[in-house]
Amino acid sequence: MDDSDLTALTDRALRLAGGGRRRILGIAGAPGAGKSTLAARIVEGLRGRAALVPMDGFHLAGAELERLGRADRKGAPDTFDAAGYAALLRRLRHPAGPDPVYAPAFDRTLEEPVAGSVCVPADIPLVVTEGNYLLLDEGPWAPVRGLLDEAWFLDADPGSRVNRLVDRHVRFGKPRPYAERWVAESDERNARLVERHRDRADLVVRLGPIGSGAP
Repeated sequence: MDDSDLTALTDRALRLAGGGRRRILGIAGAPGAGKSTLAARIVEGLRGRAALVPMDGFHLAGAELERLGRADRKGAPDTFDAAGYAALLRRLRHPAGPDPVYAPAFDRTLEEPVAGSVCVPADIPLVVTEGNYLLLDEGPWAPVRGLLDEAWFLDADPGSRVNRLVDRHVRFGKPRPYAERWVAESDERNARLVERHRDRADLVVRLGPIGSGAP
């Protein structure tokens, strides 16, 4: 990642954090765009003034996906608890009292969400959240955009993005042929949906390579 790009984005997030009340910054983008890497670096750059709450903690559990017949589409919009995610964002926008808010995270080794993994102290002025579907305007995702004080769309080179996705699936135990097929048939279908909503972002971010581990 170019240092000047990161500095400018961190400064923008810092200004958002200085608004006098809890703010929420959303970073959206297609699978493999580098959202989690960018979000983590922004939070690191704010030096204790921001907390990271990924959307992926609201994946439905594997057993529930099997029950619903959606296991072969894991990662699609209807394989998340979107209403639960929106409810958490509302709670984060208006913290009640001095107690922290706890959020779930997604464990890629287990391939399952894990409750209570992320602690957001009440005095943190900025929450950074990242995920594929923050800009969708339909179904239970529709309220999410209105709960973000600012939304960025991370635009990545398609070839690099696909390669990162395949490598990530392989790194977490999938055979490469399976990973390539899953990316082509599932992740890229979701990517096309995400791209259609990019105009709802306040800022389109175009960055150079930012690493191979980003979702």
